[in-house]
Amino acid sequence: MSAEDFQNFIQPTHHDTYPFIARADHRGRTVFITGASRGIGRATALAFARSGAGTLILAARSSLDDLTTEIAALDHAPKVVSLVLDVTSQDSVDAALVTASQHVSSIDILINNAGHLEELHPVNESDKQEWWRTWEVNIRGTYLVVHTFMDLLLASHCKTVINVSSKGGLYTRHGASAYGSSKAALLRFTQFLDFEYKERGLLALAIHPGSVATDLALRLPQTGHAKLIDKPELAADTLAWLTEERIAWLSGRYVSVNWDMEQLMLLKSDIINGDKLKLTLKV
Repeated sequence: MSAEDFQNFIQPTHHDTYPFIARADHRGRTVFITGASRGIGRATALAFARSGAGTLILAARSSLDDLTTEIAALDHAPKVVSLVLDVTSQDSVDAALVTASQHVSSIDILINNAGHLEELHPVNESDKQEWWRTWEVNIRGTYLVVHTFMDLLLASHCKTVINVSSKGGLYTRHGASAYGSSKAALLRFTQFLDFEYKERGLLALAIHPGSVATDLALRLPQTGHAKLIDKPELAADTLAWLTEERIAWLSGRYVSVNWDMEQLMLLKSDIINGDKLKLTLKV
């Protein structure tokens, strides 16, 4: 399946939230979101707060003060645990675990949203540290958080991991060798989580969060900015909807938030029987 086929796999597509996904119920649940201070992460935190989450563990390198203030003003606001977190540092992730464990005994839903995009250059013109930084955040960071918090995840009822990937992992785009390859690797990592932990009840899912004008996406060439037409609330409400109930048959697969979720559910048998929405090699 090409990147274009993936995007058009389900119709209609959406660019903003819509009634079918706009309400979810996460009362009493603990949700951990990395990269939570801005953009998609911030919108996702607000979506889970409005859906009744009991505790939100919000992590970012930058300040979360404005977000926590906005959440506190909501009716029935959840408890918020704010963490300064560098996902690429084991010491930082370990410290986050210590703090989180002082507040919760389990984590229902982990959303690995922290990401990085290098400046786009051909391989031999790229900055070596910047190129590798993309892999450090997108892969090492996701791995460290999952590795470190796995026991808290498996102690919960939901046992759900959402890895925020990108359709960029399906494209071969000039200058994006680090971002594209790391996001493709994240799809395979998600499949390994499903394969290794399914019998213990873990549900692992990768998502394309849409084309949103985040700080990260705006690092793309100016010519691509006109395509950044999706609202962060689309990803946020889709994530809240996808995790409201355990959709076990989606584990290990890759889903675009642009798809109509009602139509996605209708294709369950076709997706399972065809072993679709996974990164594979065809020969």
